[in-house]
Amino acid sequence: MGCCGSTERTKREWKPLEDRSCTDLPWFLLFTVFCVGMGSIFGFTIATGGAARLVFGYDSYGNTCGQRNEQIEGVRLSGLDQTDKKYVFFLDPCNIDIVQRKIKSMALCVSVCPDEELKTYQDLKRFAVHNGSELCSYELAGHKYPSLPERFDKCPKLPVPPSKSLPVFNRCTPVDISCYAKFAEAVVTFVSDNSVLHSLIAGVMASKVIIVGLCLLALVLSMILMVIIRYISAVLVWIFTATVVLGSLAGTSILWWMYIDYRLTVNKTLSKETEDAKEEAEMSRDNAQVLLVYAIAATVFTVILLLLMLFMRKRVALTIALFHVAGKVFIHLPLLTLQPFCTFLALLLFWFYWSLVLLFLGTTGNPVQNEETGLTEFRLTGPLQYMTWYHAVGLIWISEFILACQQMTVAGAVVTYYFTRDKNKLPVTPILSSSLRLMRYHLGTVAKGSFIITLVKIPRLFLMYVHNQLKGKENACARCMLKTCICCLWCLEKCLNYLNQNAYAATAINSTSFCTSARDAFVILVENALRVAAINAVGDFVLFLGKILIVTSTAFAGVLLLNYQRDYAEWVLPLIIVCLFAFLVAHCFLSMFEIVVDVLFLCFAIDTKYNDGTPGREFYMDKALMEFVENSRKLERVAERGRSRATEVVSVEGAEMKPMPRVSEQAPAVLHKNNVSR
Repeated sequence: MGCCGSTERTKREWKPLEDRSCTDLPWFLLFTVFCVGMGSIFGFTIATGGAARLVFGYDSYGNTCGQRNEQIEGVRLSGLDQTDKKYVFFLDPCNIDIVQRKIKSMALCVSVCPDEELKTYQDLKRFAVHNGSELCSYELAGHKYPSLPERFDKCPKLPVPPSKSLPVFNRCTPVDISCYAKFAEAVVTFVSDNSVLHSLIAGVMASKVIIVGLCLLALVLSMILMVIIRYISAVLVWIFTATVVLGSLAGTSILWWMYIDYRLTVNKTLSKETEDAKEEAEMSRDNAQVLLVYAIAATVFTVILLLLMLFMRKRVALTIALFHVAGKVFIHLPLLTLQPFCTFLALLLFWFYWSLVLLFLGTTGNPVQNEETGLTEFRLTGPLQYMTWYHAVGLIWISEFILACQQMTVAGAVVTYYFTRDKNKLPVTPILSSSLRLMRYHLGTVAKGSFIITLVKIPRLFLMYVHNQLKGKENACARCMLKTCICCLWCLEKCLNYLNQNAYAATAINSTSFCTSARDAFVILVENALRVAAINAVGDFVLFLGKILIVTSTAFAGVLLLNYQRDYAEWVLPLIIVCLFAFLVAHCFLSMFEIVVDVLFLCFAIDTKYNDGTPGREFYMDKALMEFVENSRKLERVAERGRSRATEVVSVEGAEMKPMPRVSEQAPAVLHKNNVSR
């Protein structure tokens, strides 16, 4: 399987784009079996009639509308032929609990939905006679509605509102849909009574063309920024550096100023001899002590921060060089910009399928009579109820699998770009080549990595659910423990996501299994820990500034385009919509840029570790990274030359400071030398 502790060689011989082979095949088979299980749930819902009951609807006796039904044991009025009755009609349409999937109102199959308001039982009788659609329970004759004593329980609540059938789901829904939920009534009332909200909605409707245009502008700006960010990354890094340094210095200075001001206040108060003045002086002295602690802590933090900035300045230069190369990657691989669209489309299609099957599961199972209402419902009982949990796990695992496929595809394309010396010999479509390699060789690796994320995400989501259910009921200690566990699992998930991303890149380079690739990538990252910290800290902030730049540019363009509207209150909602969309688009595209930078860094670290630029071990890196390496070597040579000179000076000074021999000791030696010369 190529997992940790496997028989694969422990010392990795990095051979980019060579020795391609299938990886983690057992995990691919496991994921395939899991997907077959997901499909089996869909087939089960269709075979048992759950899908038909959802689409065509069913009455309170278990009969599916528009079909011939079989008798359900123990349920009266079941097994009816409802071929001519294709629509579901609820006797009390405003008494449906959709959240709990419980039908509190009796449902019947009817041939025609009432298209006009029926105020009396005579109207119900007339509608049944003329249209052949009986709106009361099946055992009641339509022509006897006004005189039957059961009409109060088994006939619809008067007045019956006019309704129409849904286009796909054959339900008779009231034209006035506000009765479906109390909050809908509140919203409708608020909208009808609130002139401000009226004006905001009117502003959105009047500016819909501008909103669409601004959303397209945000999309274009995001694509442009991914290309030009290599030119402005240095400026953004300096802005980040200046902001951090000046902010820390300003905060420290303000704390010291507040401390000095408190000390002066205490001295002035102590000069007074009143009792109140002494109490005030004691309080001021305590505050001054606290401010002193804060000021000292801020000073220590500022000094450490300045030393770190000074020590990591070369690594910041590496971040700038990586941003420069990443911009070139998007020029050579323009199809990378389409990856967010493809991933979003794949997720959207899967989520639609998953939601549809979940709805099918809601109408699948064995017929059970509700003890409260006496109506027939379909529920999953026994082992079948675990299908819902299986389906829920599938939502997380397959969603993570789709995201991991994007990461592997991008990593494969970037690896191809980096380790191709002659960029003119790149494949015609590196993205397509990377996708084909993924589908042919590495789906098992992606399945394994996404499963690990799923194992961490499921308990975190479960704890979040428990925390929401116990809100206001648990004690402070339990609440703190839950939040701590949720936070720890979130941090673990983020770390694993980062490690998985680098493991996918290592797999794209060396075609090794997931655990082997994760181990090799982890070793490389640990060896370059300071560089990783600089890239993540500085790079993330630069990308955040890029997102802010896109949002502010889009908002400024929106202000200019909306300037013709004199009522400035109408600007608010359109601008909020545009800014939210701009931030979402910028986040999607710049997250792609972040993945490219991380993969480039791993390739760079491998390149510098196993190559030194000598014949036979030439670098693969881009010119910008080569300049960074040359500058680093020059600085190292200068530093080494300085250390050697310092060593020579110390040795010379040590020789000069040796003690001279005494004259009495030198005299015999001199005389002996003179005698020999004679």
